[in-house]
Amino acid sequence: MEMGLGDNLRITLFGESHGVAVGALVEGIPTGTPIDVETLMADLSRRKPGRRLLSARAETDEVEILSGVHQGFATGWPILLLARNQDAKSRDYKFLPDLPRPGHADLPESVRSDGKADLRGGGTHSGRLTLGIVAGSSVVRPLLESAGVEVVAHVTAVGEVKAAPLTELINNPSGFHTLANLDDLDPTHPCRLLNCLDENAAVNMLNVVYELRSQGDSVGSSVEAIITGLPLGLGEPWFEGLEPALARALMAIPAARAVEFGRGAQAATMRGSEHNDPWVKSDDDAVAIPSGDDADGALGGLATGAPLRIRIHFKPPSSISIAQQTLNISSGEMETLVIGGRHDPTIGPRAAPVVEGMCRLVIADLLQGR
Repeated sequence: MEMGLGDNLRITLFGESHGVAVGALVEGIPTGTPIDVETLMADLSRRKPGRRLLSARAETDEVEILSGVHQGFATGWPILLLARNQDAKSRDYKFLPDLPRPGHADLPESVRSDGKADLRGGGTHSGRLTLGIVAGSSVVRPLLESAGVEVVAHVTAVGEVKAAPLTELINNPSGFHTLANLDDLDPTHPCRLLNCLDENAAVNMLNVVYELRSQGDSVGSSVEAIITGLPLGLGEPWFEGLEPALARALMAIPAARAVEFGRGAQAATMRGSEHNDPWVKSDDDAVAIPSGDDADGALGGLATGAPLRIRIHFKPPSSISIAQQTLNISSGEMETLVIGGRHDPTIGPRAAPVVEGMCRLVIADLLQGR
């Protein structure tokens, strides 16, 4: 089975949640690209488990760079990034495969593999494998920086609690934290815990997480990303367009259920006179850009030069401690299943750096193909 993404710059994921290790193989990084290990670890720290109120799985997520880097620079050969699993508790999954978990891929994967799959902790379908996405995207950062492209993502909703749009937060920075200073906050600060840059919203989101955690339940969430500095015309038409390429990658993130660009579903209720943005001069007068910052970051699969706004919606985590009914595959009888283990009450906080990483990988691939 293939687990790769990209053409000119390609990442291939490997590993299982309870296997020996997880990681990524990154191909296509140009010779001489600087590889900053400190930045790599900082990126991974926003995704790692063991954070208060989230999964208690205590993984250090220390990544070994096994090839493709010498004295801090890419050699041009494939870069292999590996993190060894250290805190897997496989006994929590001894009910598998007889009792497939509601909302999980246990049964489809068991059938696909003719019963040979490693289902512990979700196996290859686990969010644990997103470590490879974040690690791989970290090493492509210099490629985006040299092109003037920046990606910012944060949690924009937990249940019914919503943060202000990123464009509004950036323009009116009261109660706003940048990614640069998020790690400087106290570890218990709501913004740091939830990867949310809107302090007012983060406090209310945290209350929702507390309540759901006490009930043994979970809740859905959303992540917003903005990509700025995209060169005018970047992308391809039709099936290889900027938005299709991003949508394909983002929908591969475990538990993703919908992706919106610009005004998203709201556009279906708007008139053309409301949605169209006039072309105006950019700040440097070099090229024209759409006047709005919420609709037209891409047209015809090509970047317009305006910010590209994306929202990704995630379902509630399926692993909950509330008793559920499921079919015993061996006996053919319905049984009660109580799922133990260590799980997240909401996905958004750990998904935000993954969304950011997916966007970086797609844009880096497109940039390398120019």
